[in-house]
Amino acid sequence: MRISKYHLLTLLLLLSFSVLNANSNNKKIAYIVSDTNIPFWNIMSRGVKNSAEVLGYEVEIYNSQNSIKTELENTIKVINENVSAIIISPNNSSSCVTVLKLAKKANIPVVISDIGADSQEYLSYISSNNKDGAYEIGKFLAKKISSLNIENPKVAIIAIPQKRLNGQERTAGFIKVMDEYSIKSANLKQQITFSKEETYNFTKELINENPELNAIWLQGSDKYQGALDAIYESGKKDKILLLTFDAEPEFLELITNNTLVASAMQQPFLMGEKAVVFLDKYFHKEKVEKNYKLPVLAISKENIEDNLALIKRNVFGIDDQTNKKIQSNEY
Repeated sequence: MRISKYHLLTLLLLLSFSVLNANSNNKKIAYIVSDTNIPFWNIMSRGVKNSAEVLGYEVEIYNSQNSIKTELENTIKVINENVSAIIISPNNSSSCVTVLKLAKKANIPVVISDIGADSQEYLSYISSNNKDGAYEIGKFLAKKISSLNIENPKVAIIAIPQKRLNGQERTAGFIKVMDEYSIKSANLKQQITFSKEETYNFTKELINENPELNAIWLQGSDKYQGALDAIYESGKKDKILLLTFDAEPEFLELITNNTLVASAMQQPFLMGEKAVVFLDKYFHKEKVEKNYKLPVLAISKENIEDNLALIKRNVFGIDDQTNKKIQSNEY
């Protein structure tokens, strides 16, 4: 039986597709994440899963529960399981060095998704542009303070650990814009437990230490209610402005009704997707960027409506119609 050139080409294409799928399906990716109980990391985990499903990879999530010891145990476990690649969102930049050393010894490629590492021994580091995001949200605050005619304004910070590269970048960007607008930076307190109680206590301390305080910036978002509770209980509801880095779904309402001034929104769902896409490129011997930064969406009441579709999908991963597609736009 003669086979036409058209049918032969079709068969070859189908065979090539089957081979690529077979190669993907034979590979297992481990995602070691600092703490899936924190919404940000949970959303990123879903982005990793979504991208792996679309591209045909098996993926397993390993929760380090905010523990460096557990992170190391997870690393040893996945290496012993002979995974094809590791994606890691480490507890901090210094602890990641050990993970990278162990993975390199086992010849396993590693993509770092956020936080960073005090080492260059990785395939790719995907991060948010923390410095620019913090700078832009600082401008929103400066303009708000100016509109309220506040004299000699003071702003305090409840920061994520400053051992993390992302924490250092956020602080640097925010302080830069505060200096440009001659806004005094009051105390900075670093989170340890990331609990609501800790956020509440830090906020109360900042208010007591700075009676003329005008604003508080949270470098994280999930325990924002602790800050709001402390502000309200101190009788400062209309005197202290609150803004955050990162976001929760309810922020869509809280920003609109002026409970929050603004939020610098990372794109964790998109970041998780990108980590798997970069590994897929590596497996197919394509070029992978060593360092890749995603923009942070600086969102206030003025621009939230225009960015709503982007926020729902890339920030919260809640747009069901697009979740089964890998975001192709280069944001």
